[in-house]
Amino acid sequence: MLLLAMDTSTPAVTVALHDGDRTVAETTTVDARRHTELLAPALVGLLAEAGADRRDLTDIAVGVGPGPFTGLRVGLAAARTLGAALDIPVIGVCSQDIIAHGVRAAGADAGMPFIVATDARRREVYWAYYAPTGERLAGPQVGPAADIASSLPAEVKSAPLRAAGAGALLYAEAFAAVLEPEYPSAGDLASAVVSKAVPIVSPEPMYLRRPDVAPPSPRKSVLTSMRSTAH
Repeated sequence: MLLLAMDTSTPAVTVALHDGDRTVAETTTVDARRHTELLAPALVGLLAEAGADRRDLTDIAVGVGPGPFTGLRVGLAAARTLGAALDIPVIGVCSQDIIAHGVRAAGADAGMPFIVATDARRREVYWAYYAPTGERLAGPQVGPAADIASSLPAEVKSAPLRAAGAGALLYAEAFAAVLEPEYPSAGDLASAVVSKAVPIVSPEPMYLRRPDVAPPSPRKSVLTSMRSTAH
């Protein structure tokens, strides 16, 4: 087995290879504006580091977000294109679940429930709520960090909110404690998939809201405008 894992749902472009027993190579670069430029060289370099060829790949796992439109689609397009070219399975994993797996792997949850919050821009976060077991109990949703507590079940609203992710760092005042990791790790994604610790979904983007950039509206015909003016 040689699983390729990748996630571009945040400013981190992260890629890893897993042989079924361990992560054999991993690379992460944080740059919110260069997902397209960074991903292909990262894939090539990772295979070279592992002494592998892309034809050795047996599976691909990719983070599906939620995340900003532009960055998220880079990883998904690459995963699906490579999967089709090699005729190997491509599976998706919620990117919040990847961070949650990292929280538990590091022991940062201390056996308590926690939030994963990533930056959604517009002064909002993408967030999800997790049990101490790592099971996702609510979300993903998008909204202001200050409103998360009021969106949770009544029995946990009064509990101190501990949160991981870049959104937690940005809006630390909304949480009792900020946990690591800040971004998804492809190594965590790979190990979570291999150990079947996360739900598997279709490799389709999870946006939660419309893209920041909208396509231009159709141009009006000059002739139509002239006729309207004439009438």
